[in-house]
Amino acid sequence: MSSEMKTTALILGATGGIGGAVARKLLARGWRIRALNRDAAKASSSEPAFEWVQGDAMNAGDVLMAAEGVGLIVHAVNPPGYRDWETLVLPMLDNTIAAARAVGARIVLPGNVYNFGPDALPAPTEESPQHPVTKKGAIRVEMEKRLKAASQSGVGVIMVRAGDFFGPGTTANSWFSSGLVTPGKPVGTIRNPARRGIGHQWAYLPDMAETIAQLVERADRLPLFAVYHMEGFWDADGMQMAEAIKRVVGGKAKIGNFPWWIVPLAALFVPVMREIKEMRYLWKVPVRMRNTRLTAELGKEPQTPIDEAVRASLVALGCLPEPHRQAAAALIGHPSQNAG
Repeated sequence: MSSEMKTTALILGATGGIGGAVARKLLARGWRIRALNRDAAKASSSEPAFEWVQGDAMNAGDVLMAAEGVGLIVHAVNPPGYRDWETLVLPMLDNTIAAARAVGARIVLPGNVYNFGPDALPAPTEESPQHPVTKKGAIRVEMEKRLKAASQSGVGVIMVRAGDFFGPGTTANSWFSSGLVTPGKPVGTIRNPARRGIGHQWAYLPDMAETIAQLVERADRLPLFAVYHMEGFWDADGMQMAEAIKRVVGGKAKIGNFPWWIVPLAALFVPVMREIKEMRYLWKVPVRMRNTRLTAELGKEPQTPIDEAVRASLVALGCLPEPHRQAAAALIGHPSQNAG
């Protein structure tokens, strides 16, 4: 593999939260970033430092063409709005695997806890049994199976599983932006989906991206199928995230309960509500993935102080007034000061 290939990464999903965050972290480390997008001209206006390639992750030829000359493929692409997972997710991953095998690239997959069912809770390890109780979880399991099979034929894989995402660039379907607060509006009431006393695990996107970047930097010493869990922000009693939001907005916001009662009805009409209904079991019990394997490799996990992470997230969502925006924008622009 040439030195240029070793420092050229193809990002699938670069306009999304985690894909964009990983791309920017790698770019700051000297990587050349290539990004596949169905509207490359439009996407290039938001991230001109990337090399944008016109194409669709559902098209095997487009992915292979975009992957020529790269040493890393970050597979962070998902169907928009939680729609058509059953028909789109696995074909997109198959295209990534085929391209990686053809060009000799390593694959990075950001993962989550969806592939674990109640039998693996409350503390799933990297090797815990995967018996999901949801359709989305079953798809996640199949994705991991296909990646493991690919690794057994020589394709390197790095997978990082983490809790619920929050942070600048997080999609509107995240729990932070669709449950706890309302994008574009000042925070008056914080709708907490957690039960008091039930812990919940969160992952700040810049921290996850930094974790992935650090693992990529030492990829040659990792196993071909390298799986790691992040600790992220552990909300031990289900109230700490809500309390952090309240502190950041000045202490006047009220903490209320998320209206779970409306979810079954809304699920009849709104696709994202069907997903929320399926995933409610993850809020009924504490779910905490330990980062023992990760810290053994990296020394420590990158972790931004929670109030700083929440402030940056609220600014990005348009939930904080202008005086807070400048301070948080500076934080977003220099995330490395908080990275481990």
